[in-house]
Amino acid sequence: MRIFGIDPGSRVTGYGIIDTQGNKSIYVGSGVIVTKEKEFHKRLHVIFKEIETLMAQNQPDVAAIENVFMHRNADSALKLGQAKAAAICGTFKSGLTVYEYAARQVKQAVVGKGSAEKEQVQYMVKIILGIKNRELRLDESDALAIAICHAHSYEMAKKMKPLSR
Repeated sequence: MRIFGIDPGSRVTGYGIIDTQGNKSIYVGSGVIVTKEKEFHKRLHVIFKEIETLMAQNQPDVAAIENVFMHRNADSALKLGQAKAAAICGTFKSGLTVYEYAARQVKQAVVGKGSAEKEQVQYMVKIILGIKNRELRLDESDALAIAICHAHSYEMAKKMKPLSR
């Protein structure tokens, strides 16, 4: 299964792609979408178009995105929510399912601690995926962590048996 992870942001959106087989995750690629436009609606358009292009190039089976958390600043939370929506809309053409994960859930899945720092997440992502000779931006490693979280959640859900009545 190919998983496309997205760490949304209005200025920098991270993405990461992994392939999974059972409980093994394999690094496929990652990067960032940097929006330099001054007008906010133009930044959203860049996010949408870039995600749409990446979906077509990489043909993932599913996408996973970080859920927006409430900032102290309501305007920042609104902009982050709009960037998330633009990224999700960029997946529509591919017709895949998009799963959402809270930041604490992602950190718990990758580091084992829901309050982990971004640098700890980055370190563990590199270990889990065997990335040695490549530097990752924090937005990239966060997106890869989201993909890893989905891979773990999916494998766990497959192993769970439904309750019988």
